[in-house]
Amino acid sequence: MSDAAGALVVVPTLNEAANLPELTRRVFSAAPGAHLLVVDDRSPDGTGQLAEALAAAEPRLRVLHRDGPRGLGRAYLAGFAWALDRGYAVVVEMDADLSHDPAALPGLIGALSAADLAVGARYGPGGGGVADWPLHRRLLSRGANALARHLAGVPLADATSGFRAYRREALLALDLPEVRSNGYAFQVELAARAARAGLRLVEVPIRFVDRARGDSKLRGADVIEGAAMVGRLTLARAGAARAARRR
Repeated sequence: MSDAAGALVVVPTLNEAANLPELTRRVFSAAPGAHLLVVDDRSPDGTGQLAEALAAAEPRLRVLHRDGPRGLGRAYLAGFAWALDRGYAVVVEMDADLSHDPAALPGLIGALSAADLAVGARYGPGGGGVADWPLHRRLLSRGANALARHLAGVPLADATSGFRAYRREALLALDLPEVRSNGYAFQVELAARAARAGLRLVEVPIRFVDRARGDSKLRGADVIEGAAMVGRLTLARAGAARAARRR
């Protein structure tokens, strides 16, 4: 799987009009054979309308407008369902704010030649880390990943990364209708589901650069949801271990 043929890049948007034209240009420059799906949560700043205007001139660009409850996880699930319904072989998720460098797309997609899920990793061997984040964001991210790895048993250095590529078969194995996370805990839940399903996971080093335009969507509620998700995964892991010992 050396190129982006048959790949769909899913990008949720909420007030990302300032970033969308550059994102579109850079995605198609890096992966000219891919398609891009903008999943817009009825952005007040007109991102959805801008996406439609860009799509009118770019046949590889698609737009999905969501009317349901807002949220990163809900937007990704809608995008994944859209991709699976249309037979894409590879589905990529990435942020709209250019913190994920589109130049990394070929490497991420290419890693699926030996994996079912390829995660763009800021941490771990070769990871480029994070640029321009304040100390509290760095500590929060590092702490969340340590908890996911050591307590919940998610076998990744960067389980919270939102830059990743899935084989179609991997998404079908994750029982997506049962996913409940809506914020940034969504990434940890899907990584845990992938590990439990016995899928092959690989991490591809990336460097994360904080957004230059627009506002971060991270809220206190996302932190609480993430902590609760790690707690549930930890309890489920402990229950599975007890059940295995009783056999």
